[in-house]
Amino acid sequence: MFQLQTPQILQPISLPTILFHCYPSTRSSHYHRPTSVAFHCSTNATATTTLSVTNNNHLIQSLCKKGQLKQALNLLSHEPNPTQHTYELLILACTHQNSLSDAFIVQRDLIENGFDQDPFLATKLINMFSELDSVEHARQVFDKINHRTIYIWNAFFRALSLSGRGEEVLSLYREMNRIGVPSDRFTYTYALKSCVVSESQLSLLWRGKEIHAHILRHGYEKHVHIMTTLVDMYAKFGCVENASCVFCAMPVKNVVSWSAMIACYAKNGRPLEALEVFREMMLESEDMLPNSVTMVSVLQACAAIAALEQGKLIHGYILRKGLDSILPVISALMTMYARCGDLELGKRVFFLMDKRDVISWNSMISSYAIHGLGEKAIEVFREMVRCGVSPSPISFVSVLGACSHSGLVEEGKYLFHSMVKEHGVYPRVEHYACMVDLLGRANLLEEAANIIEDMQIEPGPKVWGSLLGSCRIHCNVELAEKASKHLFELEPTNAGNYVLLGDIYAQAKMWEEVKRVKKLLEAKGLQKVSGCSWIEVKKKIYALKSMDELNPQIEQIHAFLLKLSTEMKEEGYVPETNVVLYDLNNEEKERIVLGHSEKLAVAFGLINCSKGETIRITKNLRLCEDCHSFTKFISKFANRDILVRDINRFHHFRDGECSCGDYW
Repeated sequence: MFQLQTPQILQPISLPTILFHCYPSTRSSHYHRPTSVAFHCSTNATATTTLSVTNNNHLIQSLCKKGQLKQALNLLSHEPNPTQHTYELLILACTHQNSLSDAFIVQRDLIENGFDQDPFLATKLINMFSELDSVEHARQVFDKINHRTIYIWNAFFRALSLSGRGEEVLSLYREMNRIGVPSDRFTYTYALKSCVVSESQLSLLWRGKEIHAHILRHGYEKHVHIMTTLVDMYAKFGCVENASCVFCAMPVKNVVSWSAMIACYAKNGRPLEALEVFREMMLESEDMLPNSVTMVSVLQACAAIAALEQGKLIHGYILRKGLDSILPVISALMTMYARCGDLELGKRVFFLMDKRDVISWNSMISSYAIHGLGEKAIEVFREMVRCGVSPSPISFVSVLGACSHSGLVEEGKYLFHSMVKEHGVYPRVEHYACMVDLLGRANLLEEAANIIEDMQIEPGPKVWGSLLGSCRIHCNVELAEKASKHLFELEPTNAGNYVLLGDIYAQAKMWEEVKRVKKLLEAKGLQKVSGCSWIEVKKKIYALKSMDELNPQIEQIHAFLLKLSTEMKEEGYVPETNVVLYDLNNEEKERIVLGHSEKLAVAFGLINCSKGETIRITKNLRLCEDCHSFTKFISKFANRDILVRDINRFHHFRDGECSCGDYW
């Protein structure tokens, strides 16, 4: 432990004054300290005094580096001439020790010693207060500095961005442009990121495009970091084509750029393009090595279309490159196997992990959930808690979703009420949506509606969407109309809500109302999302769409399906044509449902897969009742295991039965 020695008391002697001039640090060429500090001392004491000042600063700096902040502050109170570097290390020490109270002491001393207009230290103070979650104090530093260099603007932009105050960044960015402060690469990066940290994201897309124009006007289009951030911004708004244009125009691309474009496709429902960009990246250069971020996005793309064989190849690459020790990669790998239908391989990855964080546990819980194994998901959740890992909000979304798919109503209610009482996690919109879905699927629609009425936060489209989906399962017209009214206001351009309501009217044989909904769709220029199914055959991915006429095997597929349908009818299969929204005769309805994408994919798999090979299919929409019934019959009729993952969960078809027990 460092101890201060009692300073030797010097007797005042009447000799010339010695001036110690303080020159500004080279870090800040604009700042000038007061011209001089005078000490009256003897000639013999001059060197001693100089050494004392120097030593004190060195000692304070040394204490800061050792993490002994309190001792450094004690010594600071006796130091008449602290340097800029001393304050810099004190500020850094306050940040490392997360001490806001000590930060105020340093700031006060800094001001008293005339450093309040030092741009370098102002930047450090803003960064410190940002790290200490005190943006208002960062604002005070920013407001009080008279001459703002670009570094101060950027530091404050960063502070606001980290606290999710994107609109304030953009407002200041406008002010900065108005007074003529030139932007640099950091300014553009923070401004672009701010467009997507605001709650009103859609309204800020035009601001992002405006900043894009500024970037082009000021010649920054060749800057890889800025353009990568631009790709990421467009990706988060779902503007995939804009992101692709920016990416293709980049003269130089690094691994971060490639990863951003892969993630853009993977997270916006275009997994095939994500895998294609990854292939291009690997062919680009031997030096272009993907990192952990790249691999997570690629695994997500494989998971999205159940590309198991592709995923296994990626797993091999991860092992060869030593990325298997990185938790996000392993969690994504586990999720990929589970979402590709191989839950056993996913479990093996999980149990071989040396260390598990909450994301790893969540991946295992959601893996069981998507396979409809609610009780197993609850077991893993409880084991996670026993291991001392605190559940996150996503943990509860996963386990409540598992309860919903398995009809575990009482267990779900208990877990929902335990969130705050036992774990201090306050319900969000997603958790209420899970509870509405849980109760709605179990035909407890009135109870689900009551939960919405009692919510302390705005329900939002997820909650009303869960209620509308449940109304479709149980054909509750009254509640469906109530839910759809809210959804039409909240999501006026979401065609799926109109289609769901139309489905419910069709089930109730309310054909005039079906026509009314169709007219609404047409008037708004909205189109129903086309059904699409993916199947992997011999390590190649094939996409098949409803009423697909482009597949070179389409005639063979239709003939095969017609033959199967005819033979299955003799065995008792009855097409469920009530899923067709049109008031047509049964023969026409049967022709329509026979063209659904999942049936095309099943037929394609039976024609092209090896005998006895499990057929794995992914569907972009909820599996319809007729396709579910049809696939059950085929699994027995053709003696083939078939796995279909729709937008909600997995269906394991075997010997005429489904793992969901007809509860989905």
